[in-house]
Amino acid sequence: MRIRIYYSPTCAFCLQAKQFFDQKGIKYEAINVLEDQDSAKDLIVRTGRTGVPVINIDGTLILGFDRKKIEEILGSKPE
Repeated sequence: MRIRIYYSPTCAFCLQAKQFFDQKGIKYEAINVLEDQDSAKDLIVRTGRTGVPVINIDGTLILGFDRKKIEEILGSKPE
């Protein structure tokens, strides 16, 4: 399973998302959109939004920290 969290360092919801995965021991790639402008532009094209966090779980994009949706997706994916 490949997980990417697009975040900014000052975003409280981004911090909560990263803590959620850390507490569950789930590995993820964290991408700071303030440092990686190409990723930031790609997110705007893909989502039509500029907000973070955006969580990509095997190609499924979750806009914001939606714990319920994340748990549903994680529960339906093999480890």
